[in-house]
Amino acid sequence: MDDVLTIGKQVLASQPFSLLLHAELLYFSQGRAEIKVPIQPELKQQHGFVHGGVISYAADNALTFAGGSVLGPGVVTSEFKINYLRPARGDFLVAKATVIYSSKTQAVCRCDVFMSEEGKESLCATSQGTISKLPETPDSRTED
Repeated sequence: MDDVLTIGKQVLASQPFSLLLHAELLYFSQGRAEIKVPIQPELKQQHGFVHGGVISYAADNALTFAGGSVLGPGVVTSEFKINYLRPARGDFLVAKATVIYSSKTQAVCRCDVFMSEEGKESLCATSQGTISKLPETPDSRTED
């Protein structure tokens, strides 16, 4: 399992936006992924809460990692829905995603996003998305 997590961390490290947010892959296995995003002042909106786009990023990326764990690395989000349950604040966000259903070409996944404040986790958003396998193109195939 450590090899899978190491590979997942390399994939996350190759995403410039994830680096900008200082995101960290905490857990990655078949059908599951957890991503942590530290809450920094630059990620807050005018009322002092974490911007909804940051929460969406955490959910979307965790969903995609979970889906990719069953479909393979060439995946994208094809649709995504999020419900914000309460304003997020605190020290960091943790997005915990699981695969609900998968086929050869897509995976439907669910993700709960928690805020951690003073060591206590509270649910702040929940989401669901469909992760789709990218079609193979002549450029994406590897030569033997």
